[in-house]
Amino acid sequence: VQLQASGGGLVQAGGSLRLSCAASGRSVRGYIIGWFRQAPGKEREFVAVIRWGGGHTYYDDSVKGRFTISRDIAKNTVYLQMNSLKSEDTAVYYCAASPDRGLPTIRHGNRYHYWGQGTEVTVSS
Repeated sequence: VQLQASGGGLVQAGGSLRLSCAASGRSVRGYIIGWFRQAPGKEREFVAVIRWGGGHTYYDDSVKGRFTISRDIAKNTVYLQMNSLKSEDTAVYYCAASPDRGLPTIRHGNRYHYWGQGTEVTVSS
């Protein structure tokens, strides 16, 4: 699976951005697709994930109510709609894919087999 992330940019606090993660190479049916981010000088952290089968979604508490993850089955693409952005959302955002083997480790980057290149999000205060 190849993943192509896009949509990052510079936005003012309170603004919105939509990130895209396009999957190619094979169908991601039976996969989970997650978004992670890494701010300068910090460790990578889980943001959100969607189960391709059924579309169930899970979020980190820091983004719950502000970010929405969704998928377009026809386009084999996952989106991360980010609203009410804060300066602390500034980071490089990565999408990642893993076969769906249940929920226990969805927050753990190590379980994801495939990673896209990052897309940088900068929120100015």
